[in-house]
Amino acid sequence: MKFKLLAIILAACSISAFASEQTHWSYEGNGAPQNWSKISPEFSECTNGKNQSPVDIHNSFTVHATPLSLSYLASPESIVNNGHSVQVNVPKGDTLIADGETFTLQQFHFHSPSENTIDGKSFPMEAHFVHTNAAGEIAVVAVMFNVGDENKELAKIWEKMPSEHGKPANITEKVNLAKLLPAEHNHYRFSGSLTTPPCTEGVRWLVMKQPQTLSEAQLEKFQHAMHHANNRPVQDLHGRVIVAE
Repeated sequence: MKFKLLAIILAACSISAFASEQTHWSYEGNGAPQNWSKISPEFSECTNGKNQSPVDIHNSFTVHATPLSLSYLASPESIVNNGHSVQVNVPKGDTLIADGETFTLQQFHFHSPSENTIDGKSFPMEAHFVHTNAAGEIAVVAVMFNVGDENKELAKIWEKMPSEHGKPANITEKVNLAKLLPAEHNHYRFSGSLTTPPCTEGVRWLVMKQPQTLSEAQLEKFQHAMHHANNRPVQDLHGRVIVAE
């Protein structure tokens, strides 16, 4: 059962572009977020779930917790435009330690505009670093981006961004993933879901407080590759508590 759950999770996170194409969904028209649960019974949680993501982060409770431990040492291997996002694939080895548990980075991808909002504010772009632990549980580290200075590490990735869907391109230049995240790892934490079908719940969300920057040209290149916004609207908290650490 554990391995079956992990397989579902990895497919839902677009680890495989092919898997995500089995049941067509999108961000526009009949396949748009408000219709996801109508597309397939497997997507019913997109409507029926009570712990859905993304959310608007507000009225958080401050606690003193053990800082996150992020070890991003390996450089990305490839980048693919899967039609839903631009996804960067990484070799195994990069890790996140949260709540005393080790999660391994599987991939990271981007949304524009941001999916989560903070005090009602949307950001031009949001990155999701998707991790899983040995039990197949998911932890997502989210980083917001404002338009400002060019992002040097992002530039190395964007250089290889494919214009065609489903055709991965190798990333040849070494990328320091740690520099895509803020130096301070203060963050908001809440329980949520995948933001794409099947909207599986039980995901640990860790949203960094400090945004990074990218240039206007970098933002436009991503938006041109997508041809449309690729963010799911914020979902009702249904009484969930958001913690600030």
